[in-house]
Amino acid sequence: MKSTVLWILVALNAILLVLFTGQFNHLSTAEAQFRRPSDYLMIPGQLNTGPPSLVYIVDTTTGRLGALAYDDSSHTLMTMPAIDLNRIYNEKR
Repeated sequence: MKSTVLWILVALNAILLVLFTGQFNHLSTAEAQFRRPSDYLMIPGQLNTGPPSLVYIVDTTTGRLGALAYDDSSHTLMTMPAIDLNRIYNEKR
């Protein structure tokens, strides 16, 4: 009985040693971002028709505009497809 408990403790300590040394064994690699995170501008707004209030979201890095509105009656979040503002402003010039 004592030898069984002893071998179980030896095996457990060996497993713990392997797990402990495994923490220091892997290579530490640096990962760079391919593109910096976007900056967002959020503007509250209201419409005369449709939902009572909405939030316009402008991604200033990519130049895209989207909107979100919460519908109280159906408890859903309505989204507007994103618009490319760069394309719109370049057409008007």
